[in-house]
Amino acid sequence: MQRTEYPLLSPSLGSHKTLVAFHFGVKGARPKVYIQASLHAEELPGMLVAHHLRERLEAAEQSGHLRGEVILVPAANPVGLAQRLNHRAMGRFEFDTAQNFNRHYPDMAAAVVEDALPLMGTDARANVETVRRLVGQWLTQWQPATELESLRRQLLLLSHDADLVLDLHCDTDAVMHLYSEEACWPPFEPLARLLGCRAVLLARESGGGPFDERLSGLWWQLAAALKDAGVNAPLPQACASTTVELRGEADVSHGLARQDAQAIEAYLAHVGALGGAISTPLPPMACEPTPLAGSQTLRSPVPGVLVFLARPGDSVSVGDVVAEVIDPTAAPARVHAVRAEVAGVLYAAVRERYLVAGGEVGKIAGATPFRSGDLLGA
Repeated sequence: MQRTEYPLLSPSLGSHKTLVAFHFGVKGARPKVYIQASLHAEELPGMLVAHHLRERLEAAEQSGHLRGEVILVPAANPVGLAQRLNHRAMGRFEFDTAQNFNRHYPDMAAAVVEDALPLMGTDARANVETVRRLVGQWLTQWQPATELESLRRQLLLLSHDADLVLDLHCDTDAVMHLYSEEACWPPFEPLARLLGCRAVLLARESGGGPFDERLSGLWWQLAAALKDAGVNAPLPQACASTTVELRGEADVSHGLARQDAQAIEAYLAHVGALGGAISTPLPPMACEPTPLAGSQTLRSPVPGVLVFLARPGDSVSVGDVVAEVIDPTAAPARVHAVRAEVAGVLYAAVRERYLVAGGEVGKIAGATPFRSGDLLGA
């Protein structure tokens, strides 16, 4: 195991942050798996999972059971970790630009497509290596102008040539669930089984340029560009990426973190990155995948005190009252029922118990697509 500190661009005199990564195995070994935690810096369960996973990876490496290359970044956002306001962590949006730390990553497919098309041949493996080389060169030449850009660049430099990418997040109050592009679902079905995901939300592309989709989207977008250009060259989906939502923000405990680290370790063994005596049979799926476009975000049109009648993990039907929003100042008292408009699992809920008009209440994983455009929240 090698611990490496990567300096970020300094935004101000006397201020300097670094990104820390742990490198396991031999550089260039396959499969390469990249795992990062807390890109939204207030989402802490992934940091603790990374702590326990690191111990397991060190043991595997020392025993000679590490076959692939694994890069573990336990705190992927040192910029956001330093942001606090009124004693509260503010790690989702950068203070300087108000940009979401998990949006606006560069479109690497667009960056390399013109150089890649004439170099594609009949050898799929060679085509993959060519694309990875071109992307690596483009990232190396990119000169970031801000601290935030330097963070994005460094994360992509570490992960752009990975076979599998796990981006560990959490919601405010939620059950275990994951997001992924449709092209990535087959490789991640075993992970969803091992983690016991209660919702799996898939989209061809969710929009907004999130970290994980820029890595996996690179491949299907280039493959589509080849087809559109009439180039008959094989280009497989050489990277599968997923955002794993490790329940809620308060679910930071050794018990849960050890459980999740064990599940990820079993997944690494399943995909051939680890060998040895690890043998965990895949449990049945705890849910059926649903389209991200079928997920309903519940909102309240009125302000008031929020009282939940359902909890994350509950199955709801159309018309079920999920929560009430109560105005205690009205005469007579006003109680607004927030009802499900789709049937499915309530997989996430807000933490706050006072809502302004239009405030978000929770999310239901519905089976029928009805949304379009950018499918992710702010």
